[in-house]
Amino acid sequence: MKTIVTTLVLSSLLFGAPVMAGGGHDHGHSHAQAPVNKGTAEKSAAMAVASLIAGGKIDKSWSSTTANSSEKKDFNGRTEWVVTFVNDKVTDPAKQKLYVFMSLSGEYIAANYTGN
Repeated sequence: MKTIVTTLVLSSLLFGAPVMAGGGHDHGHSHAQAPVNKGTAEKSAAMAVASLIAGGKIDKSWSSTTANSSEKKDFNGRTEWVVTFVNDKVTDPAKQKLYVFMSLSGEYIAANYTGN
């Protein structure tokens, strides 16, 4: 009788775990998203600019700007969208261009005034 009980307990432990994982379970494997086109990258960058304004990171005058240019650039072997916004209302010429860096799938990475 002990042998049957032991066998049943071990069987349930060995074969029960995969069933409990269920659908939609993820082990942290990255699922690469499809690359976005230029228009979508610009829209996502504009949303990032709005978020930077809302967070007080950049001046509110950036809200009236639109993407001036966008291109894919390679940074240390990783390609990113770089979307440029121009704001003539900013008095410091070194801060009139805002570069927004986006992943190829359209996620915000960073923003700065240097483009690097």
